[in-house]
Amino acid sequence: MSTLISTQGLSVRHGGNTVLSNVQFSIARGEIVTVVGPNGSGKSTLIRALIGLETAATGKVSRASGLSVGYVPQKLHIDASLPLSVRRFLSLPKRVSDAQADEALERTGVPGLGPRPLARLSGGQFQRVLLARALLVNPDILILDEPTQGLDQPGTAAFYKLIEEVRSQTGAAVLMVSHDLHVVMSASDRVICLNGHVCCEGTPKVVAEAPEYRALFGIGTGGAFALYQHHHDHGHDDGSASQTCGHEGHTHV
Repeated sequence: MSTLISTQGLSVRHGGNTVLSNVQFSIARGEIVTVVGPNGSGKSTLIRALIGLETAATGKVSRASGLSVGYVPQKLHIDASLPLSVRRFLSLPKRVSDAQADEALERTGVPGLGPRPLARLSGGQFQRVLLARALLVNPDILILDEPTQGLDQPGTAAFYKLIEEVRSQTGAAVLMVSHDLHVVMSASDRVICLNGHVCCEGTPKVVAEAPEYRALFGIGTGGAFALYQHHHDHGHDDGSASQTCGHEGHTHV
């Protein structure tokens, strides 16, 4: 499979704070990869670096030539007084035809919402409209930064099912930041644990059994992160999961 985006030794600093350190990352066409980690671990910073919104202090980000990226941000605040319809929103920043807009809304399970004011959508509808907008660029890769934040459990499950359907229909790669552990483990081809650096990565089964993952997530947390209380590093001799989730003196934001 061809690599769409990769990083080599990527480090990002905010002022004097090292947010990401020596991150090696790649994602290939058609993969679903999920990034997990505690708050302040640099997940959103990594996403922003991959799409060119953060500058590398060291290392580099490589993107396939002509790469088309569909991006769904973690938060998008819409002024409730702004008279912006779903249809007009879908034509920002690049105008699309009515047929294209209708097809995107149909594909994401919210047909007929075009005339609706954006500010009057439910949380689930809004996330699906954001996804529809991302699909309008015919993406090679969809990048979603905690796309189900604020949704209830049925809404979250339905949204992830939709993501899998989109991958199946379009062949696009999917890179997600998520806190929904049970979904991560059922829906991802590969999981990356981040805590300022890559702690461990691999298939969901490999990562679920890694001491580093358990140190970050705890056991039986029901999808919530455990407090990070692991103060020593574990190494692996078998190559099943690499690196560690111990703190290395970095300050994370």
